[in-house]
Amino acid sequence: MSADRACAPRSRRWRLRPSAVPGIIGSAAAVIGLLDVVSAVFPAFRNGRMHHMAAVFPGTVSSLAAATAVVTGVLLLMLAHALKRGKVRAWWAAVVLLPVGAATQLVYRHSIFGALVSLGLLWVLISYRDEFTALSDPRTRWRALLNFVGLSTVAFSLGLVITSAHPSSERGDPGFLDRCEHVLLGLFGFEGPVTYTSDRVNDLVGYSLGGLGLLIAISTAYLALRPGRPVAELSEADEDRLRALLARHGARDSLGHFALRRDKSVVFSPSGKAAVCYRVVSGVMLASGDPIGDVEAWPGAIEQYMELARAHAWLPAVVGCSETGGEVWTRETGLDALELGDEAIVTTSAFTLQGRAMRNVRQMVKRIERSGYVCRVRRVRDLDEDEKHRVRLAADAWRGTDTERGFSMALGRFGEELDGDCVVVTAHKDREPGAPHPELGDLRAVLHFVPWGADGMSLELMRRDRAADPGLNELLIVAALQEAPALGIARVSLNFAMFRSALARGERIGAGPVLRGWRGLLVFLSRWFQIESLYKFNAKFQPEWVPRFLVFPNSRDLPRIGFAIMQAEGFVTLSLPLPDAVQRFLPGRATRPPHRHKPGYATAVDATERSAVA
Repeated sequence: MSADRACAPRSRRWRLRPSAVPGIIGSAAAVIGLLDVVSAVFPAFRNGRMHHMAAVFPGTVSSLAAATAVVTGVLLLMLAHALKRGKVRAWWAAVVLLPVGAATQLVYRHSIFGALVSLGLLWVLISYRDEFTALSDPRTRWRALLNFVGLSTVAFSLGLVITSAHPSSERGDPGFLDRCEHVLLGLFGFEGPVTYTSDRVNDLVGYSLGGLGLLIAISTAYLALRPGRPVAELSEADEDRLRALLARHGARDSLGHFALRRDKSVVFSPSGKAAVCYRVVSGVMLASGDPIGDVEAWPGAIEQYMELARAHAWLPAVVGCSETGGEVWTRETGLDALELGDEAIVTTSAFTLQGRAMRNVRQMVKRIERSGYVCRVRRVRDLDEDEKHRVRLAADAWRGTDTERGFSMALGRFGEELDGDCVVVTAHKDREPGAPHPELGDLRAVLHFVPWGADGMSLELMRRDRAADPGLNELLIVAALQEAPALGIARVSLNFAMFRSALARGERIGAGPVLRGWRGLLVFLSRWFQIESLYKFNAKFQPEWVPRFLVFPNSRDLPRIGFAIMQAEGFVTLSLPLPDAVQRFLPGRATRPPHRHKPGYATAVDATERSAVA
């Protein structure tokens, strides 16, 4: 352990280690829920002596109780994860469901042991009430749709099991399609083509399917009709405060301007001199870059961030912070840090195309210039509205993926009045007749840079026409670096290269087998993710490599954090956007008042991909 970690306040380190009680209770709830479902569906788990004796007395064995056990079990399984996170609403729901589950165990299975297990967990829940204080996650307008699709899939699969679990009582020999039809009709409360010789089995299947269908309808309606609230939104007041902090301290971090993305939320230090911007993705509270503002006020903003994470039981993580930021984060919170990659930074006064090291770039630039390409480097404020519109169209047309990408190193808009200090580099060439995208005129490629203090800029967007000649990106970057001094730009941040040091060390003579194996894995993954290609592209411009870090609580959390980062960056999409016509009829859909700078907002480049090299 480093000296900084050893000197970290004990109380802060201790509070990062949550109690194990919610995790144990959540696992127990999942087990009980699974047993409730299994015991109600499969005859082998309920055909005991007491069960057969009770069947002699009319009304003692209730098929309705069996169906209730199925629904209760499914709900407990759904609540298990929220209980593990200590959610207070999940606690209340479990307190209501467990007595119901215990009653069904007595009424249907006549299992005293099963009832005592449910009541025992209820007693533990009540005894440890103080462990469940986490607030609910921010709502999304897609939650109802996701609930409907996910729960319908589970209910249909479980319905097939319920329908097929009584082969000795079936009439005839129904096929798979008959069973599917029976399940679909049963979820809506209708009789299907599968019939049973036993009225009790017939009632059990019918009540169970009807109960699952009712569960789908009620839960989806609740999620759709409850008041909407956006997941993350940077208000106008928060944006103004962040811009004021960036005006004073923006030169410290090249990623500072990306805090102005409007799909992020923000917490400020008590003094208001520092802030941390974040987004919650799948229960992970993702911050990006360093805190904004005065370094001396960072601890206050970090503490507010951690308190909010604890209040909601979110997993805190920071992606892309600098070495100084990583030191402050680990010292103040007890979190761990991992080198994620390197940022390529070029000093414009030292940049030149002369020399052997720049030979390939020099030849490529001259060749593409001879092909008739011309570059223009301007501030965004110098573009007219027609040019801004063409850039937005181009960014959308040349995206190359179904969804926009970007979170930590993307601004998500282009051409707004307050973003006039941004720099845009465009490449132009006369188009041939019949070429695609005639509405773009002679525009063939675009680079977009955001401010990095008063004398720097950071690459945000890189797009080019797929039909353009190879080497166009090199031409754009060279043009930006050569024209930067005239704009007062002394340093330029290019793309971020993940695991750059591992790739560089792994190809050297004398690299060990572990390092070579790690490099080989990265090269293999580069078939799907731009890891090696991005590193080699950046290396052409002889940059200074500045490390960036990932800050996280525990090594076992890395897979979950990595998946959340891939979601935030747009590499993984778990939900499909609803058509506008459908969204209008969702009473609970999140609404947002028009932003005062809305006319310049570019939906075409919402969540741009800074790390894409076409």
